[in-house]
Amino acid sequence: MKLDFDREQLLDVIDRIVERTMRMDLTWDWPCGVAYFGIAETYEKTGNEKYLRMLKDRVDELIDLGLPKVWTVNACAMGHCLITLYQATREQKYWDLILSKTAYLEKEALRFGDHVLQHTVSAKNDFPEQAWADTLFMAALFLLRVGVSAGDQELIEDALNQWYWHINYLQDETTGLFYHGYNNIEKNHMSGIYWGRANAWAAYTMSKVGSILPECYLYPKYMDVAGSLNEQLSALKLLQTPNGLWRTVLDDDESYEEISASAGIAAAMAERGNPLHTRYVNLAIKGLLENVTEDGRVMNVSGGTAVMRDREGYREISRRWIQGWGQGLALAFFSAVLVADHNDKDGAL
Repeated sequence: MKLDFDREQLLDVIDRIVERTMRMDLTWDWPCGVAYFGIAETYEKTGNEKYLRMLKDRVDELIDLGLPKVWTVNACAMGHCLITLYQATREQKYWDLILSKTAYLEKEALRFGDHVLQHTVSAKNDFPEQAWADTLFMAALFLLRVGVSAGDQELIEDALNQWYWHINYLQDETTGLFYHGYNNIEKNHMSGIYWGRANAWAAYTMSKVGSILPECYLYPKYMDVAGSLNEQLSALKLLQTPNGLWRTVLDDDESYEEISASAGIAAAMAERGNPLHTRYVNLAIKGLLENVTEDGRVMNVSGGTAVMRDREGYREISRRWIQGWGQGLALAFFSAVLVADHNDKDGAL
């Protein structure tokens, strides 16, 4: 990919986003998990020790204050920064928490069908037998990273199984796009909306699998991940707006441009590294930069969004406030751009 950006400008923007993110009062749940994932990615791709220190100090503070008594699928998103902290420091407390989250997902989390994780946001059975694209970031990517780190083939296979079934449940073979959710009891996609951030969760996580999983081509289910991603990105590129962004309802010209979805989709393209996507990533760089304030707030990020009843429900979600997932996905995108020429590829898959 021949990306067009000013490296020093991008590093400055990244620094401002990290600083602003650390001023947020984020607690141990998925908004914090996505935000700190972004900071961890930035540390890993820039080598800036300041970001590691900031992350460590805050996570240690949260641990000292006391953690939730019950894990959820969403809260497992915090596992991402714990992996980075453990790999950097080798402090056992981080690994113990990682194992606690892994044990929850493997032994306690609600599942349906062929061992598919039900999306959960609390200790209640919030969404019986529903698969949401969000789970791919909060749990599947986490399980894959732990499985590879620990050399645990069962965890790796479980992670790949989550992608396999979420692809089967959520991806429309005609359009290549992902629905937000699937109800296994009613056998439908509920409102049937191609939600922008759902497509970002799917695309971004699938784009990471090949670089994380050694010899990915030896796992049959990885072929579905690669094929699904290729189909999805070839559809998403056609829905990019002239501003380099994607809408909160992808195929709805009356819905607003949404920055967390745009960052996640563009990050997937940068991670995947197909040279034919260069023009779309370059346009996204410009569009994303225009949505970062001087003090590092990522603007126009939609609030927390359930599977809404209809198209209007998605259109009306507020985008007024700073959100952890907006900060984190923007960092994931900008840091991916910095190293796009050095990404490991999986050949022609």
